[in-house]
Amino acid sequence: MAGLDPTLSTSHPFYDVARHGILQVAGDDRQGRRIFTFSCCRLPPLHQLNHQRLLEYLKYTLDQHVENDYTIVYFHYGLSSQNKPSLGWLQNAYKEFDRKYKKNLKALYVVHPTSLIKALWNIFKPLISHKFGKKVTYCSNLRELREHLQCDQLLIPPEVVRYDEKLRNLHKGQTAPPTKTPPPRPPLPTQQFGVSLQYLRDKNQGELIPPVLRWTVTYLREKGLHTEGLFRRSASAQTVRQVQRLYDQGKPVNFDDYGDMHLPAVILKTFLRELPQPLLTFQAYEQILGITSVESSLRVTHCRLILRSLPEHNYAVLRYLMGFLHEVSLESISNKMNSSNLACVFGLNLIWPSQGVASLSALVPLNLFTELLIEYYDKVFSAQEGPGEHIRDTVETKQAGPVTKEFTQTGTPRASPYLSRLRIP
Repeated sequence: MAGLDPTLSTSHPFYDVARHGILQVAGDDRQGRRIFTFSCCRLPPLHQLNHQRLLEYLKYTLDQHVENDYTIVYFHYGLSSQNKPSLGWLQNAYKEFDRKYKKNLKALYVVHPTSLIKALWNIFKPLISHKFGKKVTYCSNLRELREHLQCDQLLIPPEVVRYDEKLRNLHKGQTAPPTKTPPPRPPLPTQQFGVSLQYLRDKNQGELIPPVLRWTVTYLREKGLHTEGLFRRSASAQTVRQVQRLYDQGKPVNFDDYGDMHLPAVILKTFLRELPQPLLTFQAYEQILGITSVESSLRVTHCRLILRSLPEHNYAVLRYLMGFLHEVSLESISNKMNSSNLACVFGLNLIWPSQGVASLSALVPLNLFTELLIEYYDKVFSAQEGPGEHIRDTVETKQAGPVTKEFTQTGTPRASPYLSRLRIP
């Protein structure tokens, strides 16, 4: 259920708009694309909202993500004459969201559309490109939306849920009764996705690094480090499901057969996202959110302290993954994926709350923490640990792959918005 964000700070540059909860981040879809929800029922009366500020807030928020593929879910319920923007504002908004925003918008789901929406579509049709129009999908109810997205991770306002139930009751006699959900099946012995790290370790002779993670990292290290937009782009949903099925059945996968370097990258992210518990664990979530309140010169040390509380297995897997992402960031001149860009992609694949999904304001500390792990990999994961140390040579350095110890002028990424003022002691 959606609610107002309790972590939203009054110092937010668009607090006057953000406090209404109109726009929310809602995790990732099945292709690893970030999902945003826009809820009309959250729009206050016209006199309580500066619509120019709303437009600026939308651009401010999307600017942090439009370099990656993303999806928008638009909940139309709740729009009325009391709160709907003018036609002129809508036309201006479409122009303001130029190609930069439209290019990587891969899907726009319009939920509970009305005749007004369809009329507006006809009005603006001459102004809307055919290519953009193909991205729009109408969903008459939440059940239709579930055919495209995992709704359990969406921030759906209670008002929208109640309206959907009302529609269902009105049409109850015209729809087939819902089928019963079959009981969960035990995982296959060769299952790779949706099972715990411990399960994978037990089924793979005690190997700490999950096979899918090792296979994808090895392939990408050998052939994909210079691929522009690595981990940023999506892949064919049908192909992703096919590869997942092969892995779960214990069958070999040759990524060369698919001719898409982004496919193994998406598979890696999908593996992390489908873990029953995030790699950084639910217990660390609140600690990670506090990273922004730590003095910048102490943040790397603070990261080390947080990681010391991780289970040994999680720490080993995280160290292996961060070592590889550090390598990717060192090739940012060619792949355009420095530590900041990688953090935006991986933040919510490494950590999410135990209830609901991360709010927009939580993305800043989550991404900052992830960026610190990647950018300062050598310092964060150095072997100088105190009591309860994790690094006991259970994972050899060679498993994490070669990691360059120093930055070169050609490999130095552009300044990060999170780390630009960070001083490492």
